[in-house]
Amino acid sequence: MLHEIILAGFGGQGVMSMGQLLAYAGLVEGKRVSWIPSYGPEMRGGTANCSVTISDEEVSSPIITEPDTLIVLNRPSLEKFEQDVKPGGRLLINSSLIDIEPKRQDLKVLKIPVTELGREILGNNRVSNMIILGAFVELTRAVSLESVIGALKKVLPEYRHNLIPLNRKALETGIELAKGREFLHFRSCG
Repeated sequence: MLHEIILAGFGGQGVMSMGQLLAYAGLVEGKRVSWIPSYGPEMRGGTANCSVTISDEEVSSPIITEPDTLIVLNRPSLEKFEQDVKPGGRLLINSSLIDIEPKRQDLKVLKIPVTELGREILGNNRVSNMIILGAFVELTRAVSLESVIGALKKVLPEYRHNLIPLNRKALETGIELAKGREFLHFRSCG
């Protein structure tokens, strides 16, 4: 199975962390992975995106021109990358910060207000990225929840391991939302 994902948003939204976690989780499961970060000129508030490939076979090129999944946390990222997604691909949208509808009618679209949910349900909007990552894990099964948690232990410095339970709760929230389709809009067009 091959998964090619682009994750995009503002710097500081945890886009790179999500990409790293996916890549590490793939490694934990013995899969072949690649992770390529791309930063705008500013760190916090500037644009940030990364490409992640998770595969059972060798990755022939880490460059992704047609992702099968696009995860966007802000409007500029939707406007920039939507046209690149493979026909029939997935589009996961942070509807808290994206106030427009996608233009494409041939994508499976999942809208979740992750910024609001992070703040209201978990009391911390800094785990919003983990909510949408949990939804991705549920929808694609590219990696398991336990592999992502294992990756958190590798990515986070030890003095931040106290945040793992909160991140797990955010991931589980995303998984449940994707299962139940509550608080979100899901459509398959075309």
